[in-house]
Amino acid sequence: MEEADRARAAAREAVRDVEPDDLRAAIDDRLADGSVVPGALTILCASASAGHADADAISRRAAGVQLIYEGLALTRTLAAEEPWASDPSADQPADLHVLAADVLVARGFRLLAATDAADAAVRTVREFGRERTDAAAGREPSARTLEASVFDLAAVAGASAAGGDPPLALRQYAVGLADSWGDRPLGSPTEVLPETVLDVLARVSGPPAADSDDPVRPSATDH
Repeated sequence: MEEADRARAAAREAVRDVEPDDLRAAIDDRLADGSVVPGALTILCASASAGHADADAISRRAAGVQLIYEGLALTRTLAAEEPWASDPSADQPADLHVLAADVLVARGFRLLAATDAADAAVRTVREFGRERTDAAAGREPSARTLEASVFDLAAVAGASAAGGDPPLALRQYAVGLADSWGDRPLGSPTEVLPETVLDVLARVSGPPAADSDDPVRPSATDH
């Protein structure tokens, strides 16, 4: 999928100047091996929406979404696997991965900070924090899953690239894609996204609803 290759390349370019070398290598390995569905979905949502946006600007937005997802997904993995446990066979120390997660999220925020997706990026991180807190306490989640939040972010970042408001139906469809995938981790774009995804995205990218500023499937962290 061309969109996936484009999003991955943009994400890796966005962290090309990270130092030291060990940290950049850890980040690059993560980006090379991970699912690039969030970034690809961002580009697809931009392609399906009315208006015209600069291709480089869309790629930067895709990179921002992808980096935020990778950073938060890595944080989730580290929390589940107790990274501070000693593992002499590990190629890289756990603290390097913790730092990599922070850098990924920070770089993603930098790319989206001056865009219409900035608020959605903040909401994504807040929802992630709430979901993780609930999980640690053994409570029913009061926030969406990370994938649902990030797919919503991808819809907002892509659809708003040409300056318009992201249609509520588009955002709902993106969240539905995440919910229908189910178990983590995300697969490849061809596994997660249906063959007709661009046609469906175009169909649901009609005029924005009057309440399109309201969060999709709001949680307590949206207020």
